[in-house]
Amino acid sequence: MVASLTLELRIEAAHSLKDKRQVVRSLKDRLRTSFNVSVAELDPSNLWNQATIGVVAISHSRDYLEGLMKNVERTATRIANNHGADIADSFVEFL
Repeated sequence: MVASLTLELRIEAAHSLKDKRQVVRSLKDRLRTSFNVSVAELDPSNLWNQATIGVVAISHSRDYLEGLMKNVERTATRIANNHGADIADSFVEFL
């Protein structure tokens, strides 16, 4: 099974693309090291106050993936809040 988590971020503290990149890079790096998942910015735009992040994991157990994605989302929310951002929307898909 493959689990895909999409996070829509609102970065109110960002006043430039540099600020946005700092928040996105920190979030991606910390999720990768904490959970051993693949993380990427899905829709790189020139808007510095929003970003879309995708997280993907593979396992033979759907239950494991559901728990993992809940933990990833919880941690991403904490990391984002520490950097002046909010998770505006999130959704998980299983393939």
